[in-house]
Amino acid sequence: MKITILGSGTSTGVPVIACKCHVCTSKDHRNKRTRSSILVRTGERHILIDTSTDLRQQALSNGISRIDAALFTHHHADHIHGIDELRTFNMVQKEAISCYGNELSIERIERIFSYIFSDEADSSWKPDLKLFVISGPFELFGLKIEPVEVLHGRLEVLGYRIGGFAYITDCSFIPPESRKKLHGLDTMVLGVLRERPHPTHLNVAQALEIIDELRPQRTIFTHLSHYFDYEEAGKNLPDNVELGYDGMEIEIG
Repeated sequence: MKITILGSGTSTGVPVIACKCHVCTSKDHRNKRTRSSILVRTGERHILIDTSTDLRQQALSNGISRIDAALFTHHHADHIHGIDELRTFNMVQKEAISCYGNELSIERIERIFSYIFSDEADSSWKPDLKLFVISGPFELFGLKIEPVEVLHGRLEVLGYRIGGFAYITDCSFIPPESRKKLHGLDTMVLGVLRERPHPTHLNVAQALEIIDELRPQRTIFTHLSHYFDYEEAGKNLPDNVELGYDGMEIEIG
């Protein structure tokens, strides 16, 4: 199983519009962050987690030629507003794409993008999607997909465990029952917004406490703001913890 971090940035992306800070003006490509998303490859199958606002750019940058399924963590704009780009994959693949999420995410996707699911005769070219509400583990292309319920402020959102890998992006708290699902990991990709506390996202200190409890072999921070300079911030992290970057590839045995 191979994972590509398509986007490692927070909702604004980095550089932030009109910002002249040293990270936003950095020449280091690892400080250029599109909105958070990953691609999971198993054999010839490609599973996308979140249709970020930057999906078209991410697909072109990473040479993605097919998407077989999409998993959604939650319905916030930076995680779903690239959904229309799936229609190009429909055209190439000539089949519907299955999309999975919790009940609220699926309801919001149906409402926000109602044109996709409309039967109006004059509707224009649109994605061909099949929506599925998930409430527990399921199998997809031979992989066990285990949803992990976490809190993003007061909003219940999903992370996902797939074998020895877990992806937990927008998160401020992982409940005890969900932590039980996250032991014995090879690699965890975890959303961390900044050093200072935030009401709806983990900061570095909170993330390190979770890592000390769960003890994954490797942890990669994602959903990073422009308060993280890749080179400088990386020097202050434990040996088994690092910052992610767009295009980063992870292999899980």
